[in-house]
Amino acid sequence: MKKFRLLPLIAVFQAFTLSATASDSYVKHSLDNDFCIARPGTTATLVVDPQDFKGVTRVVSDLQSDIQKVTGTQPELVNSLPKNRPYAIIVGTVGKSKYITQLIRSKKINVDAIKNQWEAFSMQIISKPFPGVDQALVIAGSDKRGTIYGVYDLSQQIGVSPWYWFADVTPQKQNILSISRNFHKEDRPAVKYRGIFINDEAPALSTWVKNTYGTLKPSKYPFIPNDIQNCNHQFYTKVFELLLRLKANYLWPAMWSNDFNEDDPENPRLADEYGIVMGTSHQEPMLRSQQEWDRRYFKTLGHWNYTKYPDTLVNFWREGIRRNKNYESVITMGLRGANDTDMGGDLKSNIAMVEGIVAKQQKILREEMNPDITKTPQMWCLYKEIQEYYENGLKVPDNITLLWSDDNWGNIRRLPSAEERKRSGGAGIYYHADYVGGPRSYKWINTIPVTKIWDQMSKAYSYGADRIWIMNVGDIKPLEVPIDFFMSLAWSPQTWNKDNITTYTQKWAGLQFGDQYAQAIADLIDKYTKYNGWIKPELLSATTFSLSNYREAETVVSKWKAISDKADSIYAVLDPSKKDAFFELVLYPVKASYTLNDMYFNLSKNHTYAALGRLSANDYALKTKELFVQDSLLTVAYHTQVADGKWNGMMNQPHIGYRGWSDPKQNIMPRLNYTKPSETAAIGIAVEGCLSASEAQKPDTLPQFSNYSREKHYLEIFSKQAGSHSFTIKPEQSWIIPAIMSGKVDGEQRIEIDIDWNNAPKGENQFGKISINTENQTYNVVVPLFNPASPDRKSLKGFVESNGYVAMEAEHYTNNRAVNGVLWQLVPDYGRTLSAMMPMPITASSFTDLKNAPSLEYDCYLFSTGEIEINTLIAPTLNCLPDADMRFAIAVDDEQPQVVQVPKINIAGSKDDPEWSKSVINSIRVCKTSHSISQAGYHKIKIIMMDPVVTLQRIIINTGGLKPSFFFPPESYR
Repeated sequence: MKKFRLLPLIAVFQAFTLSATASDSYVKHSLDNDFCIARPGTTATLVVDPQDFKGVTRVVSDLQSDIQKVTGTQPELVNSLPKNRPYAIIVGTVGKSKYITQLIRSKKINVDAIKNQWEAFSMQIISKPFPGVDQALVIAGSDKRGTIYGVYDLSQQIGVSPWYWFADVTPQKQNILSISRNFHKEDRPAVKYRGIFINDEAPALSTWVKNTYGTLKPSKYPFIPNDIQNCNHQFYTKVFELLLRLKANYLWPAMWSNDFNEDDPENPRLADEYGIVMGTSHQEPMLRSQQEWDRRYFKTLGHWNYTKYPDTLVNFWREGIRRNKNYESVITMGLRGANDTDMGGDLKSNIAMVEGIVAKQQKILREEMNPDITKTPQMWCLYKEIQEYYENGLKVPDNITLLWSDDNWGNIRRLPSAEERKRSGGAGIYYHADYVGGPRSYKWINTIPVTKIWDQMSKAYSYGADRIWIMNVGDIKPLEVPIDFFMSLAWSPQTWNKDNITTYTQKWAGLQFGDQYAQAIADLIDKYTKYNGWIKPELLSATTFSLSNYREAETVVSKWKAISDKADSIYAVLDPSKKDAFFELVLYPVKASYTLNDMYFNLSKNHTYAALGRLSANDYALKTKELFVQDSLLTVAYHTQVADGKWNGMMNQPHIGYRGWSDPKQNIMPRLNYTKPSETAAIGIAVEGCLSASEAQKPDTLPQFSNYSREKHYLEIFSKQAGSHSFTIKPEQSWIIPAIMSGKVDGEQRIEIDIDWNNAPKGENQFGKISINTENQTYNVVVPLFNPASPDRKSLKGFVESNGYVAMEAEHYTNNRAVNGVLWQLVPDYGRTLSAMMPMPITASSFTDLKNAPSLEYDCYLFSTGEIEINTLIAPTLNCLPDADMRFAIAVDDEQPQVVQVPKINIAGSKDDPEWSKSVINSIRVCKTSHSISQAGYHKIKIIMMDPVVTLQRIIINTGGLKPSFFFPPESYR
């Protein structure tokens, strides 16, 4: 990578606390009577039967290359049994490899555990496998992909990342690779079909493909128009290999402008040879892409329309099945309207129509592929209105997999019922990490925390949706982390749970960058995805975070700055061979996201301060412009400096300037406001929480100072005229402590105000005053004090009210009551703030007896009496369980619990449900209840579990002082 000059680098590297290892491995780097894969000057010989599957012989060549990448020595690869070799790695498929057959017959290996299993593999060290070989590592697969996965498992263990090509990850050099002599491993996937959907691929992936592979040659038959990016087999074989290294097996190819089968006939052939099961998107049935239809018929027939052209569509489908029948596929069934829209018409007629369509499609499959329809894998994606059809009586043949969808924002809409789990076709999930649609498209950068995927997809697996998992990944880059985790979870859901989910990114970072900085890098990945999970970058604006309340906007930006500085410091000391990968996987998403948030923060100040006549508004306009340019410079660096320009075009997605759900054609500079010097006042003041400038001689009031929370508050002195202007600050009470007493301002200056609590007067409503004297004006500011005589701050039990609210994180409960083994359990770092409490096991039955249900209790001290409002913040999970509702109950003290019925959200139609839009924009659902407090003192808030899909994140008690903000207030003192 060329030297990166656009970003400031911290010269001094900060120390990071590291664990002993970031990635557990059965491969060691010492040799002590172990099986030797490689040592200086020698390597084990690779052995594969040339009559094995082509995909298997090919992957052994990859292993040969991988060992060379790590050790610098290329192993010998032979197709016949070697002679006089101390070590060999023998690879083969049960029933296909003669070497594996011989080892089974001679009882050297036992494959009973994997035989006839789907994609299973066995790895074991044996002695004297054949004459002339002392020891062998035998990798045997139950089928083609089982063998391939076994080989790639070894590749990953020696240190070759699945992302070596797609993210330029270079392996750590090692002199010795060894495995314990008693090593034995068997493995197979939990989810049968696991894959990705390349979608929404313009303008990023499409531009990169065009820059890298050029455009397709125009053709009359098959008709290929001008200027179509060349998604040829050179591109797709990279995708196939990535998927197999991730232990995935299923692909929906890019479809906005391309046709996988006709753009390059080598695409489907090589997919089958490599071992990739092909499908088509949820809207494209019978292995035919929409582009195939549009290229043939759009000029004469328009979009496909079954009511107008049933025979043409049936013939179109038959051609697709006939063309690809010898390749391994999962057939998409049913039909949606063109361009992924509903078909119009009334519900009853549409249900009858699609039922008839599927009957004809199955007839084609019987005639063209297999008379036994159960032998042809099929799925019907119940996407948007198709789920509505199903819930209103649509009949789906039992052998077809029901592919349930999320809401396009990572919240699963529906999981199989107990009865549906008996279906022979099973069920699966179509999940989004990228989306084009309302309330706003999100395509630019990774916004998906792994805890979110774990929450939703582990629920899916637990409820029997285990036949197909497919993730919409947009352009593939920059979604490397969620793709990797999604496939890891699909392979082995039992590996990840609430107690270890936070270690995933550390293990992942260890593979990509080595153990030395793995924990620090994992912390960056966890934080940037969490922060982007607050609200998608495309939804940010100058008003997203409050500039006036709870120091919210500046706190957000300070968090981004902290991880940006940390990323810079790691980049500065990384081995040069790791810098390209670090830029792509960590530095760019962190710095680009920080730049965007900082730009909107400065824009917010520009707009607000210009309205107040603050001259600094002009400085913030300039800063906003600079950050807009910095955003583009980061993109230029990605395109031209990383990996010698390999990824030119991959970060082309616009992300600034949205006016509706669809993206602008290019980033749009936000509107800026400017202010002119005042003709009267030279200086103005503003107090925290108030964005209107105070008038001379008119008292203004700071937020209340609480003895419990003991936060500082500030006032700001700002210029309204050019030049340097003097001021003095005089507190009228000695317990008021300004950070400075006098100074000069040329622009603006913030003065923090603190309280001497040892000398402050007792009482709930005490007041002091500060006078600010300028060159020709005096401003008076009231300092309200909240310093009750009791309860004592040190002996307080639980939370305490201050400034008209109590804010509590869900994990900070006083009591957690379990019932029949069901209880609320902590999921660390899940949600917008600290964590979440989730009912477990996740398959628990609902509770309706509120006196005998799992509950959380929170102790708090309230000074206010009368009516209060409690805001219960829960994850934006949907009512996905057909056999349960989405309820919880809440009570204060011994009152009758209120049952909170979380509103059922309708997202099937073309118009977004406002409640749903609000929940996904803010990544939270807020449930409000009213309660009556008869007397001040200690009170107990109870959250009672009813249905297992309600995940609790925060509780906010509003006693009259709650102010508008994105996050609600910081947690109260406890």
